Amino acid sequence: MLFGENPSLQPLEGLKGIEFANAQLKNLAIEKKVPGMSVTILKNGKKLLQAGYGFADLEQKVKVDPKKSLFRIASISKCITGLAFGKMVEEGLLHWDDSFYKYVVDYPQKKYDFTLRQLASHTAGIRAYKGKEFALNQPFTITDSLEVFKNDPLVFEPGRGYLYNSFDFVLLSLAMQKASDVPFEKYVNEKVLLPLGMSKTVPRMEKDHDVANFYTTAKLGFRPALEVDNFYKLAGGGYLSTSDDIARLGQAVLERKLLKEATYKELLMAQTVNGKSTYYGLGFQVTQGVHGRSYVGHVGNSVGAYTNLFVYPEEELVFVVLVNSSDPKIQAELNLLLEQVLL
Repeated sequence: MLFGENPSLQPLEGLKGIEFANAQLKNLAIEKKVPGMSVTILKNGKKLLQAGYGFADLEQKVKVDPKKSLFRIASISKCITGLAFGKMVEEGLLHWDDSFYKYVVDYPQKKYDFTLRQLASHTAGIRAYKGKEFALNQPFTITDSLEVFKNDPLVFEPGRGYLYNSFDFVLLSLAMQKASDVPFEKYVNEKVLLPLGMSKTVPRMEKDHDVANFYTTAKLGFRPALEVDNFYKLAGGGYLSTSDDIARLGQAVLERKLLKEATYKELLMAQTVNGKSTYYGLGFQVTQGVHGRSYVGHVGNSVGAYTNLFVYPEEELVFVVLVNSSDPKIQAELNLLLEQVLL
């Protein structure tokens, strides 16, 4: 009934666990709180639930396929970059606490030096977006995009504050590109995506890709989102992927695939500022979710996208939701169904 002309809301009373979660997700689509959703939930490495809800294309009524439909993954991209950063450290191409200027010597000098670790943890003092910079639609390379913010002063002395932003990861990806002497996206593909079997995760939309349409909320439903070109901020919010692929990423983190245990310890250790936790590691949120249970991963929100990647180590659970709409305001509902899955 979900894809019928007049689908009926799913009753939630008496449902528990994954049955509750599936019904809740169906209702989000039926109530038109989302245009489309791709969901994959793993428990002990096995699929508890994998399904599409709503539509990848509202106009053509194209259904979401969790293995094929490409969504913008927004800031989950930072987790991919974190793994690549760790791989470069293991290969001796760079080190956690190297100065950014060691690799990008012509970047304008600031009052203070800042390190790669500080960029990856949002403690470098780089500013956040101003105005509509989040929706730039210019074919920038990583280097081109520096013109947007390179001449601005640091917001605070590196290591003395925390300011979440994506420009940090633009700079980090540039340093990584210089250190490896190959394009950032090529290194990530060869060292992270292919080894983890994430063949559907891509830096750009191509004609042969099953890319979902992107929407933003409007008074009477959804309208097409603004056209944007996110390639320059690939490392912080530019990748496209499927929920199936992102679940592979989550499972790799859970099983400590690809990298050494010591490397994961660095990536998944919440940084501190003035003696207080930032609840952020290096490319990963490190915090507590429902029921106060610890998880690592990321929430993402960008033009035409809202995303969740939660990895609960103690429960051996990986939870992935990709939505093809900007900020649909459904996190409360997602948390509610996640409570049921974690029971």
